[in-house]
Amino acid sequence: MQLSVTLLAAARSSSLLTERFDDDRPLDEAGWYEVQRAAPGLGPLAAAELRYCSPTPRSRATGDALGLAPLAQPALRDCDMGRWRGRTLAEVTAVEPAAVDHWLGDPRSAPHGGESLLGFITRVGTWLDTRPVGGSGRMVAVAEPSVVRAALVFALKAPPSTYWNIDVRPLSTATVGGQAGRWSLRLGGSPS
Repeated sequence: MQLSVTLLAAARSSSLLTERFDDDRPLDEAGWYEVQRAAPGLGPLAAAELRYCSPTPRSRATGDALGLAPLAQPALRDCDMGRWRGRTLAEVTAVEPAAVDHWLGDPRSAPHGGESLLGFITRVGTWLDTRPVGGSGRMVAVAEPSVVRAALVFALKAPPSTYWNIDVRPLSTATVGGQAGRWSLRLGGSPS
């Protein structure tokens, strides 16, 4: 049986300019408003047999606000950014420009002392590949936009550098279908 996994990007917890690495802040007022506004269109996701989320407060809150009651999955946590955790890209670039360039250019590098991009993509992809298939085969996972990007790179077997070219907006969905090692991206249609 084939699995259908809808990846839902969590609502925002801050503006894009103030977004921080490995951010674990809860939804802000605008994020709550966006969830309420998007809820009718995302309602079909509640029909998924298996519902997961990243362990971050904003992912859990997004899933709960949509009535999904998702189960937190540690493998869906954001990339471990080591000593850069809690800082913005601009803040890190101001003090470690060479390290940022190295990190952006080499997916195996982790100058921050945390997880490399390749390690992050592999962790998220391993989670995807080990999902149980049963019942309807439909699943939803609410996660940080970065986790959705990592899952898409893995599913498509794209080069790790592709990660930087995928724009995942809050409350957007992407669906992959298939089974371990054989995923395809499904575009269009409903979010179910």
